[in-house]
Amino acid sequence: MPAHDFQAMKLDHIGIAVRSIDDRLALWRDIFGLKVKLIEEVVEQKVRLAMLDSGEVSIELLEPLAEDSPIAKFIEKRGEGLHHLSFRVDDIKETIEAFKKGNVKMIDEVPRKGSHGAMIAFIHPASTGSLLIELCQKE
Repeated sequence: MPAHDFQAMKLDHIGIAVRSIDDRLALWRDIFGLKVKLIEEVVEQKVRLAMLDSGEVSIELLEPLAEDSPIAKFIEKRGEGLHHLSFRVDDIKETIEAFKKGNVKMIDEVPRKGSHGAMIAFIHPASTGSLLIELCQKE
């Protein structure tokens, strides 16, 4: 592994693909008692999301806005459920470069805009045992 402060990375949120945020809030908000921090649309990714506060690690519900969105394709192929784990990083560009130098395949070699002003990049599941992992640098 390349020389990098990987201990600075902490689990930020768990992304869950759902057909309908409104339907799933009955479970996460009303049964588990999690508070909704925000609901927003990320038009570039064709997704509506709800971020729920569960302490240090949030739960992110992801609802497709279009049939051709990545979340719609995921649900069609695998059904609703765990979509990704997101790790908070201090410097996303530096982290991407460190992973690339360590032969980790990236989906995003350049960070892109995520929700709530964050910059994000995804690691290819081929490098993680089929698990989609997001890197997230908050404002």
